[in-house]
Amino acid sequence: MTDTNATDGDWVVIERTFAAPIDLVWKMWAEAEHFAAWYGPQGASIPVAEMDVRVGGTRLICMEMQTPDGPMKMWFTGEFTDVTPPQRLAYTDAMCDEDGTVKTPESMGMPPGSPTSTEVVVELTSEGEGTRMKMTHVGVPADSPGGMGWGMAIDKLEARLSESA
Repeated sequence: MTDTNATDGDWVVIERTFAAPIDLVWKMWAEAEHFAAWYGPQGASIPVAEMDVRVGGTRLICMEMQTPDGPMKMWFTGEFTDVTPPQRLAYTDAMCDEDGTVKTPESMGMPPGSPTSTEVVVELTSEGEGTRMKMTHVGVPADSPGGMGWGMAIDKLEARLSESA
């Protein structure tokens, strides 16, 4: 495994090489049951993962975490903008309610000027028997909670790939 995290403005970039074939890494991103098993930071669960993986298809994800005040649910929605199996997957991402209605950043306590929607781009390349992944989340600074959560999520993805390979 190699891992590179980079920042340049308001985005997080994670590059990692997995000891797993590209088709398996693709499934982890493109099939809801696999995505739900690894997505989110440590301690988070994904009780809802609805993904219509085609250009123009939508996604609705619920991330649940335990807090000192009890369970907290965060909902995300978006649209797939590029689906090129097994090399590239891109989608928009926005916080929403459980019905998929997008929330304004201000309504969620985010700083003024925060984007309503961000974009995630996953690029996969075969490298021998492994797969090189580059994940870019534009609109989420690497040093933000979301950026740090991605690092934990990718660690969970790698563990899941090790179990599945």
